[in-house]
Amino acid sequence: MKPLEGAQAWLITDGKAGHEAQAQGVAEALGVAYTWRRIAAAGLAKHLAPWGPPPGNFACEPPWPAIAIGIGRTAMPALRRLHKRAGLATFTVALQDPRTSARIADLIWVPKHDRRRGANVITTLTPPHRFTPELLEELRTLPAPAIEALAQPRVMLAVGGAAKVWRFSDVDIECLAAAIKRIGEAGASFMVTTSRRTPEAVHVALAAALQPFQHILYSGQGENPYAQFLAKADLIIVTADSVSMTGEALASGRPVYVFSPSGGSEKFRRYHEALKQVGATRELKPELPVTFDWAHAPIFAADQIARAIEERWQNRARFIVTK
Repeated sequence: MKPLEGAQAWLITDGKAGHEAQAQGVAEALGVAYTWRRIAAAGLAKHLAPWGPPPGNFACEPPWPAIAIGIGRTAMPALRRLHKRAGLATFTVALQDPRTSARIADLIWVPKHDRRRGANVITTLTPPHRFTPELLEELRTLPAPAIEALAQPRVMLAVGGAAKVWRFSDVDIECLAAAIKRIGEAGASFMVTTSRRTPEAVHVALAAALQPFQHILYSGQGENPYAQFLAKADLIIVTADSVSMTGEALASGRPVYVFSPSGGSEKFRRYHEALKQVGATRELKPELPVTFDWAHAPIFAADQIARAIEERWQNRARFIVTK
């Protein structure tokens, strides 16, 4: 039994897809009945976040939810107000470092590579998401003719792109293309997805590198096959600029290789080093062999976070009763 199953929940977010995937993953692992409370902060409220007041259109009044999960810098003022007004009626959770006092919520989750720690802080190796091992197993049984027409082994390649601390140099692009060539010549086919951050030069190089081999290249047109790729891949390659994509790949129980473009940061290095240390990922380099005969057990952080929330919520409920 899930102690919060069916309970009312608010998911307070900044509207970013990556943040909402994390909040939804935890909510579904809890089994709560959730509603979205998206914060469209602008002007002074946006500038002052995570401090300052929430936007005037944030309705913070009863009936209070049993639990509220907040994520995103501009969502934090709304979570803080709810935490204060609802009191013990609502158990509040902040996902990611809220960059404020620990008193902003009853519980704060951060990934292990984040430095924040405290009495009400929990950590997991990877971030939460919706791709449970059970969902991926179900997707494997569903027909996907275009994917199933590809020769096995099938390699999923999930490419991110330029970000604050990452860039794809000409050398990086050549190395990625060389890795594709080596894997393809060994008999693999490819399922490739890019993001809005993927530079045009990377798109061009990918199309050229993939041309001799069976492949599907999704660049944003039509229905996104990302979930089907994740489920039906025999091996997954992700670029190191996306913590989320790496975490999602690790729910598959398939071999996961990480390709690192130029740049990065100490926080990213801690994340990827921790994954390598436990044998969950390996580096993708054109000079290193790529093998299909290994994998780490599926890692699904949303369940770990949900169980920690349930335990804290139950402990508080017992305290309220005894008080």
